[in-house]
Amino acid sequence: MLFEQFYLPSLGHASYMIASESTGEALALDVRRDVDTYYQYARDHGLRIRYAADTHQHNDYLTGITELQQRSDLELLASARSELGYRAKPLEDGERLQMGEVELEVLHTPGHTPEHISLLVRDRSRGEDPLMLLSGGALLVADVARPDLLGDWEQTQRHAREVCQTLRDKILPLPDHVMVFPTHVAGSLCGGSIGSMLFTSLGYERRLNGILQSVEDESAFTEQCLSLEGLPTVPPYWPRMRERNLAGPEPLGVLTEPEPLGPEAVERARSDGAFVVDCRTPEAFGGGHIPGALNIGLGNSFPTWAGTVLPGDARTVLVLDDPADLWEAAWHLLRIGYPVPQGWLKGGMFAWRTSGRQPEFLPQWTPTEMNAEREKNGDLLVLDVRQPNEWQAGHVPGAMHLSGGDIHQRLSEVPSNRPIAVYCGSGYRSSVIASVLKRAGRGPVFNTLGGFNGWRNAGLPMES
Repeated sequence: MLFEQFYLPSLGHASYMIASESTGEALALDVRRDVDTYYQYARDHGLRIRYAADTHQHNDYLTGITELQQRSDLELLASARSELGYRAKPLEDGERLQMGEVELEVLHTPGHTPEHISLLVRDRSRGEDPLMLLSGGALLVADVARPDLLGDWEQTQRHAREVCQTLRDKILPLPDHVMVFPTHVAGSLCGGSIGSMLFTSLGYERRLNGILQSVEDESAFTEQCLSLEGLPTVPPYWPRMRERNLAGPEPLGVLTEPEPLGPEAVERARSDGAFVVDCRTPEAFGGGHIPGALNIGLGNSFPTWAGTVLPGDARTVLVLDDPADLWEAAWHLLRIGYPVPQGWLKGGMFAWRTSGRQPEFLPQWTPTEMNAEREKNGDLLVLDVRQPNEWQAGHVPGAMHLSGGDIHQRLSEVPSNRPIAVYCGSGYRSSVIASVLKRAGRGPVFNTLGGFNGWRNAGLPMES
């Protein structure tokens, strides 16, 4: 048996390929939209991708299984409880799929989503015992997946009970030696305390996963599962992902190369409604940027914040530190449903400045400078844009909390006639939100470099 995990840190996402050495057949599971990596693995090992499936219809990214089908002749598989807009063979609970020595048993494991399945894997060349569980979102490393993504409070309560029943009746009866490979791993917002390891074992989770200790008491487990205060804010683009995954994402086709644009062409694109996305660091953005630009620094957090602050139909023009970063940024956008960027600023901000155009600036404060201003200026609004659990653990005295994922929903709560100092953990998220506030006419706005980590390490006052 051959097995490979593909980890994408920017989405906290793991996808998998499992294959028979005897027949060369392979199944790809929970694949992302840029599918070349799976075909490369298949070529390297002389495999044919015969099947592709999703454990559930995802909220956090667009699936690549329909993209795989555009590239080769394969069969799509799905939970029998999925209501899809494309053709896929329905898989019932207990159904088994054979690929040579590899046997995959379908387990219906609802809770995270109603249609959720997990795949129990056996390698019959070695024995009849199950070897691993491809758990999707049913069981995570040190956590379980959140039940609150798909509806109102009544549905969330039902999903929490289903999580308990799934774990108690389907997963925990399996032997301790079974290895667990989830889809949602470190970096995912589908759990509140996902561990850093990319896989685990059932025995280890049975002993050390705190929420599993109450699984025999459904009321106690459900109550703990429904304690949602520590969960990350749901990014606003997630509902769009599920809708498109149910329908079947449209094929990417031939991807056009984004154009190098001079300052005049960038201005025209901006006037025509394109969003300027500045992919540089907060320090660089603060030192001068195109008026109205949004600062989303390129890195692992880029897709989450792009999906948070950009409208679903946004067209983009990028400002980059290095043109070599162009397709990294483009693929981050494509994986969450945005089109290829229209173009990028040729020559960067140097070209903008030397064209005679005026940049805007975002003043940057250290925590000590922000504290000094807070003490002398009673009109200063200190805005904490971290996650709820971070806020609860400690924050700047007198600060207002507005989790960054809620910025558009709660923008009206931010006054337009007061100076605003924005902080997060380090200065990255606060620069994103500060750029949104600045674009919306709030302010003057200041970003806090070093964030609350710097505040705490400087020994400044805190409250919780």
